[in-house]
Amino acid sequence: MTGPTSMHPLRARLRALRPAAFGADPSGARWERIRRSPNFSDGSFQNPQGAVTRPSNGSMVEFAKIYFQKEARALRSPVGPVPVHPTTLAELAKPPASGLRLTWMGHSSVLAEIDGRRVLFDPVWGERCSPFSFAGPKRLHPVPVPLAALGPVDAVVISHDHYDHLDLPTIRSLASTDTVFAVPLGVGAHLERWGVAADRLRELDWQESTRIAGLTLTATPARHFCGRGLRNQQHTLWASWAVAGPEHRIYHSGDTGYFPGFAGIGAEHGPFDATMIQIGAYSDYWPDIHMTPAEGMRAHLDLQGGHPSGVMLPIHWGTFNLAPHPWAEPGEGTVDAAAEAGARIALPRPGEPFEPASPAVPSGLWWRAVATAPARGWAAAAGADASEVAPTA
Repeated sequence: MTGPTSMHPLRARLRALRPAAFGADPSGARWERIRRSPNFSDGSFQNPQGAVTRPSNGSMVEFAKIYFQKEARALRSPVGPVPVHPTTLAELAKPPASGLRLTWMGHSSVLAEIDGRRVLFDPVWGERCSPFSFAGPKRLHPVPVPLAALGPVDAVVISHDHYDHLDLPTIRSLASTDTVFAVPLGVGAHLERWGVAADRLRELDWQESTRIAGLTLTATPARHFCGRGLRNQQHTLWASWAVAGPEHRIYHSGDTGYFPGFAGIGAEHGPFDATMIQIGAYSDYWPDIHMTPAEGMRAHLDLQGGHPSGVMLPIHWGTFNLAPHPWAEPGEGTVDAAAEAGARIALPRPGEPFEPASPAVPSGLWWRAVATAPARGWAAAAGADASEVAPTA
């Protein structure tokens, strides 16, 4: 048996005809490696802690009622243009004074400049996080800079193969560069189909590391799931990532529900100068696979040994409408959670570079100028600058 598609020749031929955006199934030596993984059993990858990955049929009906309700839909999108930082490229042309600089490009896409190297996490430059160009969630703000203008990148890191993290047009653009791709086990099959050479792939199981351009990149556990096609068989792994350079350490959560393993990740690979933590697209209908802002802050503290050290950058929000909560709620919730924990957070506009070591990281509540205010009005925000809101046009 060479792979999951070899069981039936007709099925294999049909899968070969599927849209390119669906990617490819692992086979051959890759599939054998997956089968040997300690995280793979009963025919699929398993979470570090049990997780329900999809709402029940009954819950889906209730979810649909809420999701398509007119009043709720109005709250899930900005009411004006989302402010994008206007001078990103000019600022990136200067090296970071501290040796570490992060630029949130929207959603989970972050450019990390660390100890003289450049790492691009979950780059999504496409207009939709969907296999189709005509349907699916469309971005709510333009990308801060064209991908071609971003310049050389030493490593591209992918957390998992969902469309809002692994984007076909973006990967095809990067395939023509010299960058190396660090991906969870099985995800390399998609990239090879899209034109990435096998010798530029570093495909890792949890707790495995690779060295790229003097950095150590480690795939660490996450509580999520995978899948791009019509039948999601959990044959590709999902991961968070720890990246260590000679002087700095950073962490990117990918998508994950809260689980006790964050403390172990921090103990082994931290403390981190900065964490990039998923705090958006959560719901009571899928509580195990995405974190709320309060859970994201709890994960940040766990990663830092229980102390509010380093800087947390909230990610996975603001760019795509993927959940029933109001568009601005993840930002507001993160500000509240940080104030309660006494933790430092960065609140950049998309494309706004910042250095975590700076005493003045971005703190403006920029989203308030383009969001529908709650019926009770905006809450006072301790530790953030509510006066620094962007203009609506």
